[in-house]
Amino acid sequence: MHLSRRGFLLGTSLLAVRPALAAGDRTIRLRLLETSDLHMFVANYDYYHDKQDDTVGLSKVATLIALARGEARNSLLFDNGDIIQGSPLGDYIAQDGHLKQGETHPMFAAMNLLRYDAATLGNHEFNFGLSFLDLSLAGAKFPFVCANLDHVDGRSYVPPFLVLKREFTAEDGSRHTLRIGVIGFVPPQIMEWDRTHLAGKVRTTDIVEAARKHVPVLQRQCDVLVALSHSGIDTSPAKTGFENASFHLAEVPGIDVIFTGHSHRVFPGPDYAGRPGVDAARGTLAGIPAVMPGFWGSHLGLIDLVLTEQSGAWRVAEFNVEARPVYRREAGRVKSLTGVDTAVIAAIAPAHQATIDWVEQPVGQVAYSLNSYFSMLGSEPSLGVVNAAQTWYTAELVKDGKYASLPILSAAAPFKAGGLSPDSYVDIPPGPVALRQVADLYVYANTLVVVKITGAQVAEWLERSCGVFNQIDPAKGETVVQPLLRKSVPTYNFDVISGITYRIDLTQPERYDGGGKLLNANTHRVVDLRFDGKPINPAQEFLVVTNNYRSDGGGSFPGLDGSNVVLRAPDLNRDAVQRYLEAKGTLQEAPPPTWSFLPPSSPVTLSFAANERFGELIAGRSDITRIGQGLDGFTDYALRLG
Repeated sequence: MHLSRRGFLLGTSLLAVRPALAAGDRTIRLRLLETSDLHMFVANYDYYHDKQDDTVGLSKVATLIALARGEARNSLLFDNGDIIQGSPLGDYIAQDGHLKQGETHPMFAAMNLLRYDAATLGNHEFNFGLSFLDLSLAGAKFPFVCANLDHVDGRSYVPPFLVLKREFTAEDGSRHTLRIGVIGFVPPQIMEWDRTHLAGKVRTTDIVEAARKHVPVLQRQCDVLVALSHSGIDTSPAKTGFENASFHLAEVPGIDVIFTGHSHRVFPGPDYAGRPGVDAARGTLAGIPAVMPGFWGSHLGLIDLVLTEQSGAWRVAEFNVEARPVYRREAGRVKSLTGVDTAVIAAIAPAHQATIDWVEQPVGQVAYSLNSYFSMLGSEPSLGVVNAAQTWYTAELVKDGKYASLPILSAAAPFKAGGLSPDSYVDIPPGPVALRQVADLYVYANTLVVVKITGAQVAEWLERSCGVFNQIDPAKGETVVQPLLRKSVPTYNFDVISGITYRIDLTQPERYDGGGKLLNANTHRVVDLRFDGKPINPAQEFLVVTNNYRSDGGGSFPGLDGSNVVLRAPDLNRDAVQRYLEAKGTLQEAPPPTWSFLPPSSPVTLSFAANERFGELIAGRSDITRIGQGLDGFTDYALRLG
């Protein structure tokens, strides 16, 4: 049975449909609430574009939290990680001296107001180093748990689990103290993604392995066991070190509820429909209730439990799962579904204003538009500037060293190219470029890293990047519309490498699967790969500028595991872009294109989603046409190729 929210709140009897709820059973209705992947979006504000944004913000979710608590007698509130990094506010606070000993981090000042009960760590908690993380956590008035992260000497970094003793009101009005067990998990890949900050200091273990170790211990101490899993949902066969292990975590006996996240998606929801063992409508993983509440404060996760007491023990007899949004789109426009908690806004007001002042500093100028609308259709100017900046920065660092003779290439991905939101594009007009716009060009607080690889490895790197595209069939002709992009592959895994030129043959199957495993050894999507105008020499050595996430194995790219790093810069990739703009003054011309699609043997029509602004930019182009209104605020377009 799937309980409606109204039915749950009104106390609709379950006796007729659940015989296990026998007459005389004492019943407690418990509401569990979750935020996840807030990424320092506290206010409903877009620092990149200096405007209100009602699709984001803990200040918006806070009103849903208040409403949800008001609807239920008993409730608990949890956060599932990725808290202190992700917006310019987070970057500002992380700068030296902006958070002092004894001060409360703005995000935790807001979360303290909302009375969180417990939280776990996300992978982005480690982007600014352990010292800053420790300083930040000191201001949280709620506990953190993480069962698969330890100091190298074996001591837990934070407790692996805890037991919350809370008094709840039963349906008959009686009061009972229940023990709520809470255990947390972080992707073990943090040791790759933030190796510079973590190597020799902490260690991780496999999520499911850690659960099998700790859950039996915790289960003996609690009445209900809640798992805070900062990990996505992958139903492929389990393997050690799974990044997105929440489904397999649900198979560990003893867990009653799973809060999930990390993937920036919504569950229950259609993104996970049709996967074995997943009920994407009711919200279960292997039969266990689970929820994922989007990202940046787009949703509140909610799991209602009906607990019954039998022979002195409490058990989950029924549940309802929901992801409540703070907005929806109507005819492409954002319609806010909730107000703003002014107390949350007030808690961060000084830091919020300081961040606005900081990001408005001008750093340079451009004589042309910097936008990312064409990132997935061919080289475009915003990504070109990032790659040019990384190359310029690195050339200065290596010019007098042993790698001075090696050619420098640069790899960067379009972080904001639509993806999960039609508002997620870079769109910088000609004129002054402010610091906030640099942060828009390079969203993540990655550090710049240089690797040494061969021409053959460059080709394989690009082949892995091409997994973002679907294979197309020229035999279908122009009348059959074929989707260009795989929605399951994030745009941050589409690296474009500058300093070379190449074309992408979409008629070929992908060479690597989503986990970086060689799938089709005899196929190549990357063709006509050239350096200095000539076919690239597979044996020639290159320096390639990238970020610490990619160089240390993030995204499972062939040949990138940290072993071929020759330089770890002291600066962020974003800092390189800023310094490049400052040094150049005004950028007069966009960098030349790096890649293009190879025309197929006969013309085809490919569909993709963008927004209405994209429609303005294609005026006069005969190869791109508007199809009509798409889903979730996107507009559908068609590209004629060939």
